[in-house]
Amino acid sequence: MLDKIGIAKRIAREVRDGMYINLGIGIPTLVANYIPPSLNVVLQSENGLLGIGPFPKESEVDSDLINAGKQTITMVCGSALFNSAESFAMIRGGHVDVTILGAMEVSQDGDIANWKVPGKMVKGMGGAMDLVASAKNIIVAMQHCSKEGASKLLKECSLPITGIRCVKKIVSDLAVLDVLPQGGFKLIERAPGVSIEEIKNATQGELIIEGEIPEMIF
Repeated sequence: MLDKIGIAKRIAREVRDGMYINLGIGIPTLVANYIPPSLNVVLQSENGLLGIGPFPKESEVDSDLINAGKQTITMVCGSALFNSAESFAMIRGGHVDVTILGAMEVSQDGDIANWKVPGKMVKGMGGAMDLVASAKNIIVAMQHCSKEGASKLLKECSLPITGIRCVKKIVSDLAVLDVLPQGGFKLIERAPGVSIEEIKNATQGELIIEGEIPEMIF
């Protein structure tokens, strides 16, 4: 089973040279720390920053430099700052190659619910709806089950939906899964020490297993 850092490290393996990437709040922000330095990628934040670096060391913290989740960040050489209108123009214009988001639920059709739990106060959706509607590829970082042990990979989402049929891949604490165009979670890799049976028991939606399923490699 993976912790948050393990999930972030595995997602970093999905990054390719030349990509423009938006990192959502939570686990996705950790991905910035594990992108290989040999890759030339640009991280975008919807609050108006292009060119985010790894999280700062204590001596490097600048409280004026924050991401969309209000975490302090660093900037790489060549970074640019601009207003949120320009940032959302980039997003809505389809200029972001990959968006990495957290989620409370994902359906077997690729629907994502990641912004509201009924009865709980939230500040708002932020940029999530624009991101899922515009990005070419959505990767979700999430826990496979709730604290109560209920599956979060479902036949249908029960929470308010952020986007329809948009999730392409999920990296959870138990597994890596592709969301197929025709529906269903295709198991690609297992987390170290996790069995196929554990993943089956933790997945409410249709789980597709073909051939030998390897453990994740970092």
